[in-house]
Amino acid sequence: MTNLFTRIKNTITADIHEALDQKEKKNPIAMLNQYLRECEQETEKVRKLLQRQYTLKDEFTREYHQAEELANKRKYQAEIASKAGESSLYHFASAEHQQYAERVSRIKASLEQVNGQLGDLERKYEEMKHKLKDMHLRRMELMGRENITRANLRINHVLEADGYSDQSYSKFKEIENYLDRLEHQVNSSFYRHTIDAKIAQLEKEMNLEESKSI
Repeated sequence: MTNLFTRIKNTITADIHEALDQKEKKNPIAMLNQYLRECEQETEKVRKLLQRQYTLKDEFTREYHQAEELANKRKYQAEIASKAGESSLYHFASAEHQQYAERVSRIKASLEQVNGQLGDLERKYEEMKHKLKDMHLRRMELMGRENITRANLRINHVLEADGYSDQSYSKFKEIENYLDRLEHQVNSSFYRHTIDAKIAQLEKEMNLEESKSI
């Protein structure tokens, strides 16, 4: 049964990977955009963790100074009680001083560890931001190449497609022939009207001359 479930899981995983591969082949820029969005999300998560680390450092720093202040205070009070011969107060203040001194030492070690981790996290976060910026620039370069490639494909389709140039030439030639015929008809009509007008004028003038000579 376990082997069956394992085979089903592997089959489904393979199908998913194949589908993603096909999608990437169809639109690699879209896949790249998705990858960049995921990287941006991860970078934002690291930024929030880094901010939390800064907050933790501030809290450790406050605790350290507070414990150090109380340790110094109890140490001074123990010295005063010792000088005054107040043994009970001396023992209480000394015990308190010891506890605060141990806390100071513990917090100091934690603070040093936090600072070290913070420095390492800051360095890696800056590397992530630089890497993300480089990927954005790379995407712009690839988009530019894609645009040029698509433009050249369309240009080649117009200029080099089989029969496309002949077909375009045929269309233009057909329109040109139509315009020639139309222009010829217009000129012929104008010429006919011009001849008719001239003959009518000549006929009118001839009739006028004949009437004068009678």
